[in-house]
Amino acid sequence: MEMVLNANTLPEPLFRLIRTEKLRVRETGGEIRLIPIEEPIDYIKELRGSLSEYPEMSVDNFLARKHADKGLDK
Repeated sequence: MEMVLNANTLPEPLFRLIRTEKLRVRETGGEIRLIPIEEPIDYIKELRGSLSEYPEMSVDNFLARKHADKGLDK
């Protein structure tokens, strides 16, 4: 038998040992194994989150701001 659980549903002592949000629970021969599920980092999602405080900023405005910043560095 196998299932996927959110780590935060575990009792506190076990939850502190798990470094991922989800884990696979596998029962084999009377033994229960907790296997952390490593999920790939969604870089686009993180980038969107970093600009979420500027909802009015379009891609064009962002690029113009970046070009202006590079001009200041010279």
